[in-house]
Amino acid sequence: MQISDLPYPDPGVPDARTGPRFLLWLGRGQLGGQARSLAWGLLHFGGVAGLPYAVGLGVDAVVRRDGGGLLRVGALLLLLGIAISLGDAMLHRTAVTNWITAAARVQQLLARKTAELGSALTRRVAAGEVVAVSTGDVEKIGWFVEAVSRFLAAALTVAAICVGLLFYAPAIGVVVAVGVPVLALSVLPLLPRATRRADIQREKAGKATELASDTVAGLRVLRGIGGEELFLGRYREASQEVRRAAVRSARMWALIAAVQVLLPGALMITVVWYGAVLVTDERLAVGELVAAFSAVATMLYPLRHFQEIAMAYSFSRPSAARAARVLSLTRTGEAGPAGTGAAAPAPAPGGDLYDPETGVLAPAGAFTAVVCGDPDLAGRLAERLGGHRTDSAGAARSALLGGVALDELALDTARELVLVQDKDPVLLSGTLRELFDVPASGSVTPRAALEAAQCDDVLDALLQSAPDGVRDPMDARITERGRSLSGGQRQRLALARSLVTDPEVLVLDEPTSAVDSHTEARIADGIAALRSGRTTVVLASSPLLLDRADRVVLVHEGRALPAGTHRELLRGEPRYRAVVTRETDEEQRRAGIGLAGPAEELTGIEESA
Repeated sequence: MQISDLPYPDPGVPDARTGPRFLLWLGRGQLGGQARSLAWGLLHFGGVAGLPYAVGLGVDAVVRRDGGGLLRVGALLLLLGIAISLGDAMLHRTAVTNWITAAARVQQLLARKTAELGSALTRRVAAGEVVAVSTGDVEKIGWFVEAVSRFLAAALTVAAICVGLLFYAPAIGVVVAVGVPVLALSVLPLLPRATRRADIQREKAGKATELASDTVAGLRVLRGIGGEELFLGRYREASQEVRRAAVRSARMWALIAAVQVLLPGALMITVVWYGAVLVTDERLAVGELVAAFSAVATMLYPLRHFQEIAMAYSFSRPSAARAARVLSLTRTGEAGPAGTGAAAPAPAPGGDLYDPETGVLAPAGAFTAVVCGDPDLAGRLAERLGGHRTDSAGAARSALLGGVALDELALDTARELVLVQDKDPVLLSGTLRELFDVPASGSVTPRAALEAAQCDDVLDALLQSAPDGVRDPMDARITERGRSLSGGQRQRLALARSLVTDPEVLVLDEPTSAVDSHTEARIADGIAALRSGRTTVVLASSPLLLDRADRVVLVHEGRALPAGTHRELLRGEPRYRAVVTRETDEEQRRAGIGLAGPAEELTGIEESA
């Protein structure tokens, strides 16, 4: 895989059981790139390793006054220089390619998982953690993947130097062959502590990122309640914890770096001292001493990659663990690789939608409204109606459509049958025409959907802010996340986009919470008219929406109560009336003992609704 070939046609199914297994899976997927990087690394480091041997031959040629030998040494040095330069350039190229392609694969996997889980992702994993995985963690994982081939090339080169010295100058080669493994293994006792400190740093950095993400997402609310300084203080404290953890981690790595400098220096001193003794005793030639000294000096360069691979693994392991945790999530809520097992056949058209967890039933072709006093319960219900389980144990199964569990269907099939609009839908930047360029049945035009969602003022606002020459509001551009529009305008555009798709089942979670009552009444009529004969489920507590529904279901303490119309439930179900009319406990008690005017008050409530 080359950078020009990205993105991957299929990033594959990752082994997300643990972080190390995920890193191993990434490495296996890049065997060709790793082999090329290893080959160029061997050429580069081999050239570096050959310099001491050439220098030794040159010194021997000078001592022997061998002009021809000196010329041959010069030619050898030229070849080694070419090998070093070419190997270095190509090693860097192939290593960076490995880094970028590994990072791209991880990002594609995360994007695919996000598309698979939708809004359910942030209910299982904090949004800040998802941001941290898709940014900083991806870079750390790519670093380790590309460092592996360079480390292997360096390790093979160091081994070749030691073996070569044993044959070239056995007397001094033994010292080097014993000393180098000590150098390579000297930092191992320090690595566990360094790794723990790096893990703590990553954990604190992740929490700080989550806090920053959550703060930015709720900045408007914080300003409204005057909580900016409170959260600023929390983030300042969290960032200082990250700084302190980073300093402690850096101290440990500085100690490892110092050991990597001190011990090779001690080995060089030992080689020079012992070699000088051997030369004095005429047991070692001067050229051999120079070659041994040069070999130890040049060996410091590949030995640096031992420290790098240790650092790369220490930093990438927690990053890979976090990525694996996200990638192991499935629609069923059970950890494991996605895409395993045969999908169930699609149900026959016209089936009822049923949630076995609460007992909510949405008959086919009907406009059903669901009232939940608990917003979290409503969110979990919407998630199950969209084909997701809502707990890791799999106890809260997804909804059934026509008797078939949605989470047992292929993802594309489930999405074609049921569309869930979250209470906080996102508008991507682009033109309005691009916004409505979504998979749809073709039965509902964008104009009809915009009229049903009461978007006339939105179209006018987009035209006013559009550049000169734009006459059609469909060609007007929407800024990132629709920030140039009000909350109600964004909500209505998102509703129109959902109506355009015209799925067999449409689930809307609080689709009109940010609009005024007059507009909400017209939207309720528009939804009922446009979705006539199609299964529609609205999770809301607004009387204006509930009064337009064919049937209303109250979910009380996790179970659905007998359904009815809005007016029937107002008259006969006090628990429903308490949720919809926001009655206080005192008002409920007065109504229960007959102190509230029965017929007159209920009539007034209905008229106001």
